[in-house]
Amino acid sequence: MKRLLAAHMERCIGCHSCSLACARQVHRLLSWEHAGIRIASSGGLSTGFEATVCLACDPPPCAAVCPTGSLSARRGGGVIQNKSLCIGCGRCVAACPVEAISQDRVGNVFVCIHCGQCVPYCPHDCLELAEVTP
Repeated sequence: MKRLLAAHMERCIGCHSCSLACARQVHRLLSWEHAGIRIASSGGLSTGFEATVCLACDPPPCAAVCPTGSLSARRGGGVIQNKSLCIGCGRCVAACPVEAISQDRVGNVFVCIHCGQCVPYCPHDCLELAEVTP
């Protein structure tokens, strides 16, 4: 089982390449607001950046509150997302303990599914898709 880890954020320059790659490769959109991984300043340019990404909770509280099954538990932690079932209620956003799920103005939900599509786009190797044992 693989999980996305923001293992080397001290190298991050805040370019959002990972977020743009996620939005484009996974969600077929082109805006870092439509990504499962989000990058933000940790207090200013001199203090670096932090990544907000799904922690792969097991069991995932977001899936537990989803009334349609759009988010379902992934073996070993995290979720699998079926966008066609999502009704945009926002319950999963409220249930996430680390605010790793975002929702756009029209109700579309974005969460990291630990696919690793963002990893090769980080120019400073801040991210890794690591094998973890459940």
